[in-house]
Amino acid sequence: MRRVLAIFLDGYEHSLGQRLMSAGEMPEMSKLATSSARYLLEYGPAQRTGLAGEHLATGLSPEMARRWSPVHFDPKSYSVWQEGTSLRPLAADFRSRTVVFDAPYFDIDAAPGVRGIVSWGAHDPGVRRSSRPSEFVEEFRARFGDYPAPKWIYGLAWPSAEKSRAMGAGLARAVDVRAEAAQWLLGERFPDWDLALVAVSEPHSVIEGLWHGVDPAHPLYGLPAATAAGDSVRAVYRSVDRLVGRLIAAFPDAIPVVFALGGMGPNRSDVASMLLLPELMYRNAFGSAFFRQPPDWDWSKSACPLLAEDDDSWEGRIADQFPSLPTPWLRSIASRVLPRPVKAVLRRALSTGPEPEDANRTSLSWMPAAAYQPFWHSMPAFALPSFYDGRIRLNLRGREHRGRIELADYRRTLADVEDLIRACRDPATGETAVDIVEYPAPTNRRDLGPSGSDLNVIWKGAPLCLEHPTFGRIGPVPYRRTGGHTGECGVAYLRAGNGLVGDQGMRSAFDVVPTIVDLLGERTNRSLAGMSLFAGAANAIVPRDGDVSLTTRVK
Repeated sequence: MRRVLAIFLDGYEHSLGQRLMSAGEMPEMSKLATSSARYLLEYGPAQRTGLAGEHLATGLSPEMARRWSPVHFDPKSYSVWQEGTSLRPLAADFRSRTVVFDAPYFDIDAAPGVRGIVSWGAHDPGVRRSSRPSEFVEEFRARFGDYPAPKWIYGLAWPSAEKSRAMGAGLARAVDVRAEAAQWLLGERFPDWDLALVAVSEPHSVIEGLWHGVDPAHPLYGLPAATAAGDSVRAVYRSVDRLVGRLIAAFPDAIPVVFALGGMGPNRSDVASMLLLPELMYRNAFGSAFFRQPPDWDWSKSACPLLAEDDDSWEGRIADQFPSLPTPWLRSIASRVLPRPVKAVLRRALSTGPEPEDANRTSLSWMPAAAYQPFWHSMPAFALPSFYDGRIRLNLRGREHRGRIELADYRRTLADVEDLIRACRDPATGETAVDIVEYPAPTNRRDLGPSGSDLNVIWKGAPLCLEHPTFGRIGPVPYRRTGGHTGECGVAYLRAGNGLVGDQGMRSAFDVVPTIVDLLGERTNRSLAGMSLFAGAANAIVPRDGDVSLTTRVK
């Protein structure tokens, strides 16, 4: 009987992996690479949605799922939140016995035949913690405990060598626990599986937090703490290498498919999308500044503004620079006398912004862009909270509850917004801060969904400051995360025993799921985004039941 062991390396950057393989630091991945077919994976604009886990769980593209971001906007209330998945996993249709371990955006409750556990230690899990059988959550926790490195899933460590070392040690240890848990899960607890999907989230966390330590071109590479950051990234990758080798050795009868849908690299979006763009839109609407530049965030063309080593909340530092809206006298006093970390906690607790209505919604009140939400209804256009590219929504009459822009003025207003943004320069380079402007809205502008935007901005480089000829300078602001989803491509290693070994060229990231379906000999009535990597090949996989190998592609 054929079995498939699918290992999803969430946030893994293959070019870094290749460097470490060449240096002898990842022997198990080197062994896999030399005995497998290797495909580079082109992800395209879907990489900027941040929904790789959902694409993997469902086999759907953003267009098919009508989901372009986990950030959802309600045009009636002007509230905004991060939305988990509501899509049924593809494995719910399988006859193959499936076990899942910590796959993000995999709704195990909607897949009655799937066993395992989700949201144990995933980076952006997209679902609440759940398992099948339902009581298995407690059994798993009794054996392996809670996730061992929760502080470092999204932790801020780069200003400090001590914190950078702690982040690497914590995440490397978490990978080792994950490997032990996965082997037990698949070898003892649920051994009768045909498909095992194991997600490894630690590369995602360590690259976003400490990328500058392995990238000589990064502006923060010269920091004293960068050496510790680089050591930590390599430690996590070595742990990932051990996990891959351990699981492949434990289940030699299974076909290993080890993959990352997209690549990673320097962060080019946090500062610009989360703060600079929202502030620019505010100044354009009201003619004055809302964000007050802290005097200690100074800069020159050869240096970046820095956080202090004891800073552990980038968003808390920024929130301190917003003028306080009218508050009771006690909160006013507290804001002057309490330490910054305490104020950050209280601010989140006392926020008057929209809160999640259920377990599938996560508040975005921490993000600087959300601080502008009370003004959105009075603005012609505003910047939505965003983890990646800048995203602008027009306040359109007939779509937004208090819309100000007539449909007849839609194109002109968008052109004005583009002119506004393109007029911005990055003082560090003297060049434009904008690379590409996209217009992703549907033809019927009033049909824009809750995860949609009217205009997207892909930044040029990593602007930490914008300079506009009318509205002046915004920033500079220190990095939040030093790494992001900017790698050129993902990668898949597939050892199917069909004679395919070595580089096989570039394919779509959406081809991974149809390939797994193909390997299992499954059939589905769903249209999938992509086609099997074996489609049309003379040595295509023959499913275990002798049927013709399934090929699926987007309609």
